[in-house]
Amino acid sequence: MSAKTIVIRRLTPQDRDQWAEMWCDYLAFYETTVPDDIYDSGFARLLGDDPRDFEGFIAEQDGRAIGLVHFLFHRHGWKVEDVCYLQDLYARPETRGTGVGRALIEAVYAEADARGAPSVYWLTQDFNTTARHLYDRIATLTPFIKYQRP
Repeated sequence: MSAKTIVIRRLTPQDRDQWAEMWCDYLAFYETTVPDDIYDSGFARLLGDDPRDFEGFIAEQDGRAIGLVHFLFHRHGWKVEDVCYLQDLYARPETRGTGVGRALIEAVYAEADARGAPSVYWLTQDFNTTARHLYDRIATLTPFIKYQRP
């Protein structure tokens, strides 16, 4: 893929089909699926104005959606300010290595800076080697291990 301009912008209602296609591929990478009502409620929340809900950006190149990111601002027990959790990041396979992932993360960093959030954090699986090469360049790996109730 040639070096073309990547535009990062907020999700709009018109992005629904391309967003759903990419989110489906993202979930498949993590070997999971969700019911249709989760797609519906998730997209509605991404477009909503409730400060407790996730927000989303889309990466676009030549009018085609090539990546997405979902993020959330929330309170933190160790800080006065809200922090930013980057939950989902996806770039279409044919665009990986072209800067789309970095551009999406940097857009979240910029949004966090604009809102006074002192940190942005995210999780990934240890086998996500390609993404981890990027993450190792633009963030700090922490020693935390995630546990969750089954």
